[in-house]
Amino acid sequence: MILRFAPSPTGFLHIGGARTALFNWLMARNRGGRFILRIEDTDQVRSTKESIDAILDSMTWLGLDWDEGPIYQTDRLPIYREHVDRLLGEGKAYPCYCTPEELEERRQRALKEKRKPKYDGLCRDLQNPVPGRASAIRFKAPRQGKTVLHDLIKGTIEFDNEELDDLIILRSDGWPTYNFSAMVDDATMGITHVIRGDDHVNNTPRQILLYQAFGYPLPQFAHVPMILGADKARLSKRHGATSVMAYKEMGYLPQALVNYLVRLGWSHGDQEVFTKEELTQKFSLDNVGKSAAVFNAEKLLWLNGVYIRQEKPETLAGLLLPFLESRGLKPRSMAWLAEVTKTLRERAKTLLEMADQAEFYFRDDFQTDEKAQKKHLTPNIKEPLEILLARLEATPEVDEKGLEEIFKDIAEAKGLKLGAIAQAARVALTGKSVSPGIYEVMRILGKEEVLKRLSKAIKKL
Repeated sequence: MILRFAPSPTGFLHIGGARTALFNWLMARNRGGRFILRIEDTDQVRSTKESIDAILDSMTWLGLDWDEGPIYQTDRLPIYREHVDRLLGEGKAYPCYCTPEELEERRQRALKEKRKPKYDGLCRDLQNPVPGRASAIRFKAPRQGKTVLHDLIKGTIEFDNEELDDLIILRSDGWPTYNFSAMVDDATMGITHVIRGDDHVNNTPRQILLYQAFGYPLPQFAHVPMILGADKARLSKRHGATSVMAYKEMGYLPQALVNYLVRLGWSHGDQEVFTKEELTQKFSLDNVGKSAAVFNAEKLLWLNGVYIRQEKPETLAGLLLPFLESRGLKPRSMAWLAEVTKTLRERAKTLLEMADQAEFYFRDDFQTDEKAQKKHLTPNIKEPLEILLARLEATPEVDEKGLEEIFKDIAEAKGLKLGAIAQAARVALTGKSVSPGIYEVMRILGKEEVLKRLSKAIKKL
């Protein structure tokens, strides 16, 4: 089984393309096959190196490794030309001398006359070249009968050949068109299964006819339903859909995005969370739905939170580090940062959110929340905080259990609820009324930092 992912490098890799790549990758891995990465870069105007790099970076980040490639179509022009010449030699293709302006004029006329605006075959039976004009090459498609697509997801679809016009396979500038180059590549690379979005369904009968013209065996086609936004419109940026690498920048974990993407159209019972090993074992096209999947940003966010909570603190620290460094925050050590992540991962749904929540660990010049200050740092709490400061100064570094005992002693001595002192200390140390456990926070900040921040808060009371 040989599968491929063949993006056009005219932009970043987005959600729909990433899911297509994932389905092909999973199918290859599930069946012990090969996965080829092909870059369809024949659009010389829109293809860019930046887009190619972004696609490769996205695939690597998602962990979708390829067995062959990347293969660039621009390196294969002689192969396409050879196939064009073969069709010309067999009378299955012909030069077309119509200019774009002439084609558009005839197209508009057909629309006015309520005819299908397809190529009218003017050059199909020309005997001689038209002097002074460059020619494109068109495939001589059959005008009768039906072309049948046996789709692994959609079932059998029939197309009337009279509805299909003579496809341009080579432009007048010498560059092949998408349908032709994709078909030649799939055939010569031995692709056995073509899994792609169902926006390609209408391309498929043209490609099938080309396969038949060359006598190549047909691959099995599987057209995956599109991804829609919550409003059932085609997914776009306004639905929260962005490039794959933008999700990395927003603090999503690659395994969470992979898990979410595979569930957009595929299911395995009621299971929601899968390891990549489980996906490669369980994935098959049999469980891909026929209806469009709806992108749910909240569910992706929830799933990312699940993966953050499951991740090892040491790994999480490494993932979090770039987000801290972008804020100018430097951890004391990676082991210390791992301890920080332990306290934050229950509340954070993204690494970006975790970095926001972690700032108080790194700097004491934070802006104290005004409401929290008015509620918890009141004059009557000054004395208990002073006692806390004195106790801590007189005590060596203590663990969380020892800190809890100190807080309980002060609360009992001053006739206060434990929470009153704990919240006052929390606001003094973090600037917020919500944070990880106060004893954890104090342990990770360390005695020297805790004393400094408490003293600073007390002076303001």
